[in-house]
Amino acid sequence: MESNFWHERWRSNQIGFHLDEVNPALREYWSDLAIPKGGRVLVPLCGKSVDMLWLADQGYEVIGVELSPLAVAAFFDEQGLKVDKRVTAHFEIWQSGAIIVFCGDFFELAVADIGEVSAVYDRAALIAMPMDMRPDYVHKLKSLCQGTLKGLLVTLFYEQAQMDGPPFSVSSDEVRNLLSDTCEVEMRQNLDTLELNERFKQKGLNFLEEHVYCLQSRN
Repeated sequence: MESNFWHERWRSNQIGFHLDEVNPALREYWSDLAIPKGGRVLVPLCGKSVDMLWLADQGYEVIGVELSPLAVAAFFDEQGLKVDKRVTAHFEIWQSGAIIVFCGDFFELAVADIGEVSAVYDRAALIAMPMDMRPDYVHKLKSLCQGTLKGLLVTLFYEQAQMDGPPFSVSSDEVRNLLSDTCEVEMRQNLDTLELNERFKQKGLNFLEEHVYCLQSRN
């Protein structure tokens, strides 16, 4: 999507994708990845997700990336966190303890910016991308992880013709096509969540599945 689309979403507070509580899938499946404490977890398109707090509380350094400065400011303000800021060529970097958020374009991020990544947590990034952007997004993710892609991926699956995204529908076949050359892809959850999402029911969806994948590096 164009950057102006997301800036407008945050300006108009159209952020139905935001959860006020920690994602249940993160609590349930993160430990299965066996990521060593102290590792660096990359959270693409992080918004103001409280999942970052949870990950930091588990002993990880959290690297969020978010386009909207309104979202970044809201995260630190709502959590009452004292922030240090610095500016680079492509990013304004906000840091509070173990949480570092790069405010800017994810596709401008480089390994030199973030160092070695232990794992990725993607709850709302892949499904925010239209189909033609997803290969570029995954290619960038792989390059940032330097060939050791590991983490947790949460997607949605529904009949795309019944609703315009975002969030977009991403099938399990597409996930495997995008990622299986780099990591083992194991679906851990396939949950029908339509009854829990009234706004999607109102759009006429027949079904809405939440898929949760554990990604394990082959290296």
